[in-house]
Amino acid sequence: ENIGKGEWFKIVSSNGGRNNANTTDDRTYYYEIFPSNKLELGLWMESERLLHPIIKQGGVDTQNEVVKEEKRLRVDNQPYSRFLENVKVNMFKKHPYKGTTIGKMEHLDAATLDEFLAFNKKYYVPNNAILVVAGDIQIDETKKMISDYFSEIPRGAEVVRTLAKEDPITKPITAKAYDSNIQIPAVVAAYRMPSIKTRDSRVLDMISAYLTDGNSSKLYRKMVDEEKMALQVGAFNVSQEDYGMYLIFGLPLGETPLRSIISGIDEEVVKIQKELISEKDYQKLQNK
Repeated sequence: ENIGKGEWFKIVSSNGGRNNANTTDDRTYYYEIFPSNKLELGLWMESERLLHPIIKQGGVDTQNEVVKEEKRLRVDNQPYSRFLENVKVNMFKKHPYKGTTIGKMEHLDAATLDEFLAFNKKYYVPNNAILVVAGDIQIDETKKMISDYFSEIPRGAEVVRTLAKEDPITKPITAKAYDSNIQIPAVVAAYRMPSIKTRDSRVLDMISAYLTDGNSSKLYRKMVDEEKMALQVGAFNVSQEDYGMYLIFGLPLGETPLRSIISGIDEEVVKIQKELISEKDYQKLQNK
């Protein structure tokens, strides 16, 4: 209500700042990065976003088109951009993680203004939010400003999350998907993993670095350099609040069968399960 339409970005940039937002399956965050002497401005703007939002059909229509264009750019017309979507739909049968964050075009077209208003009322409340302030700040002064700008914002109703639990995976899942944007096939070995809140998730971050981070990593050296089976290999930990996924992918070189890449990946996974890594590799991980 106190920031005119189209003025938000002007205020931020004219005060030496930048801002953006980001959404995943688990959370949405908004941020501003300002010079430290503009801290109060940033806190006021965020309190305004919570306390006095204006959500109208015109804004919904504009942002709907923005999200559609982002989907076309980053998903629909991007090679290999759908592999995570195809893994998720096989990995999760009950939990909302089975869908994508951005959704489908028909979902975007079906969304109504009343749904946006109800979503904002339910989730955009202090008891469902975390405020983080970091940088060259005075702690006591910052706490006072936070109190000044945020204490009058009323709590909302408690947000109750009753998300479905997945059944254990008891046998391997094999699935195929097709993408008209690619010329070279890809193969993905995926594992359902514990929550980001577990120690295992930290271990998996380190295993990713051990397997494929850099030209001297185990899988890269074996499959790309030495055996010349793959153009590229990668391992990464998709860690989320309720479950995680661990993905190892490969792009074959020449006529290499996809099953050979999976076999090579599995050999290294078994080694990790049965053997300790070398002191040198451990030190490398510590350094990173």
